[in-house]
Amino acid sequence: MIHEVDEALRSLLSEEILGETGAEVVFEAPTREWVARRSGAPAVNVFLYDVREDLERRQQGLRTELDDRGRTVQLSEPPRWYSLSYLVTAWTKRPQDEHRLLSLLLAGLVGAGCLAPARLTGSLAELDLTVPLGVAHPPAGHRALADVWSALGGELKPSLDVVVTAPLIPIGRPVAPPVTDGMELRTLDRSSGPEATRRSERRRSRHQDAGRDARRDAGQDARRDAGQDARRDAPDGQPPAPRPGAAPMLGARRVRGPAAGGGSAVGGGSAPGAVRR
Repeated sequence: MIHEVDEALRSLLSEEILGETGAEVVFEAPTREWVARRSGAPAVNVFLYDVREDLERRQQGLRTELDDRGRTVQLSEPPRWYSLSYLVTAWTKRPQDEHRLLSLLLAGLVGAGCLAPARLTGSLAELDLTVPLGVAHPPAGHRALADVWSALGGELKPSLDVVVTAPLIPIGRPVAPPVTDGMELRTLDRSSGPEATRRSERRRSRHQDAGRDARRDAGQDARRDAGQDARRDAPDGQPPAPRPGAAPMLGARRVRGPAAGGGSAVGGGSAPGAVRR
């Protein structure tokens, strides 16, 4: 994330603020050695000297990431925000030119207010969050620019304190897929003495049981709907016609009579193939 903020700052300063001044933007520490190596060309030094978390922006909870099938694949924390403090100085041959550059930088950074989304890359662009930028604010208690210059070993120089507050995505925690295999339980019965008996029992997982129950309920619903349709379509006073291939209705039996044409209905007899209830 830090290198992405560096590139966004470089783009903002070089392309939008400094323009045709020809000043080079560098991110090296302004030590005595760096000053001795300078060629004298105009330069703007942007030195990162402090990184701290902005605790007021911290959020609690976890973010759930789902795959195409709606299953949880990863849990991650909300983005954490960090304040990146830069010491911005102008370097030329004359102090008057340095002051002009500082004035130009101050006006441009105050007018920007944040890093434009078009200048963000990598994770900062993926988050699609506003990255605020503050300049020349009163330093907090933990930041003293005089101490920074003392640590660098250089002489105190006019500078701008620029703070960029950027989000960082913590590393997510992958979630294992649901267990679908059955569970095998093995027991040993020692109550019978030396001849212990081993038993093995295999149980279905609850995912398989849920799928089996769902299929069974769907089949029952389909049969119930088919019966309701048949009763609705049948004529008044008539039982519904049996479905093709369905078993005979309960409570009915077929009388086995003589061969076709050999029976008589006289004397209480029944015709061949008649149904008696």
